[in-house]
Amino acid sequence: MATMALAACDPAEFDPDPDVRRDARANRKCVVSVKEQTGDAASRLNTTLPIVEINQYIIDAPTLQERWMCRTDDEGNPTQLYKLGG
Repeated sequence: MATMALAACDPAEFDPDPDVRRDARANRKCVVSVKEQTGDAASRLNTTLPIVEINQYIIDAPTLQERWMCRTDDEGNPTQLYKLGG
């Protein structure tokens, strides 16, 4: 059972670099937050739109054809979530 739990994690969450671990944790938590908010189980991190600000992530909800912005604190916990566009 423990092996299955580890397999579901992003390997970056075990990286020696704390910034890489924080980003991986923030990505995972932001995706979960968007899934909970929208009900779109297909929600995923957008990897095509560049973001230069730290602690901000764009999450796609493809079933709903929506994009969401997720802001996090320095620990990777979501602090603000809002839908982009109109």
